[in-house]
Amino acid sequence: MATFATSEQLLVVIDPLARQADGESVRIAKDVLSAGAATKVCLPEGPQEFARALARRGARRPVVVGDDQALVRAVGLLHRQRELAGCALSMVPVGGVLSLAGALGVPTGAVAAARAVLEGAERRLDLLVDDSDGVVLGGLRIPPVGFPEAGASPAGATAVGATAVGPGGSAGPPGDDDDTDDSGDLGGVSRPWLRTCRSLVRTLVPGRPARAATAPGPSRLRVEVDGETLVDLDQPLEAVSVTPGGSGLVRVEVQPVSVGAEAVPLLARGHRVTVSGADFRYRADSGVTGPVRRRTWTVRESALGLVLPPTA
Repeated sequence: MATFATSEQLLVVIDPLARQADGESVRIAKDVLSAGAATKVCLPEGPQEFARALARRGARRPVVVGDDQALVRAVGLLHRQRELAGCALSMVPVGGVLSLAGALGVPTGAVAAARAVLEGAERRLDLLVDDSDGVVLGGLRIPPVGFPEAGASPAGATAVGATAVGPGGSAGPPGDDDDTDDSGDLGGVSRPWLRTCRSLVRTLVPGRPARAATAPGPSRLRVEVDGETLVDLDQPLEAVSVTPGGSGLVRVEVQPVSVGAEAVPLLARGHRVTVSGADFRYRADSGVTGPVRRRTWTVRESALGLVLPPTA
């Protein structure tokens, strides 16, 4: 482990969501860091400014103040810039979801985390890198089809059964607004009888049934570890989990669907795991990705340098 002197210069990048979620913890972290080292504070307003600040850090050691997503974003940016090998990253967890930071050994209190930045030591951690150049720090899980953690709606999608709200704030199916002026080719003369007919039709004709949500069910996936098939498409699965196992290996656990007696999990270790089959989503660290039909993760041994308390 490499230790750090307080004379080192720090680049403190404060995620905008952290400032909104807990401004007091952000202030405390800035005060502790500024009292112990020469710091430059950046307040990016979005992902592009966040990336620009990291890219222009120079010789300063980066310190991310934010939640799990901010940490994953910083690691992903440094990985794509091919600068993880020569960079020790520090974090002060502030925000809503901090389970990943805690699992990696980062103190979750602002004061303790800031002191670890100043007094801690670099620890090299294994990292999972997928075939789209994405990174996974803590692990990933592929749940059964249709379960909530697998079925997050894409950004901007309208929920099933929801009614769109127009610019004027009114809500309702298009063309069914009873307050609409029913003037047509009669020179703007109102036609209340048309509204009456529409109302009568709506009472007589049953509405379209709501679209049923996808029922939870088993997945059918092919899981390969270092090119060897661990489970194939003919075996229904409850879940698949992939985590860094240390020493440059990935740990894979496949939970088959139990029929009667409890099914025994299938376990394997290797350097590379490929999952393929029907569209699937997976939860990696603090976010849901997908749907995809094939994804390969490869372990990069000691790829991430994270500054942790000396006893971590």
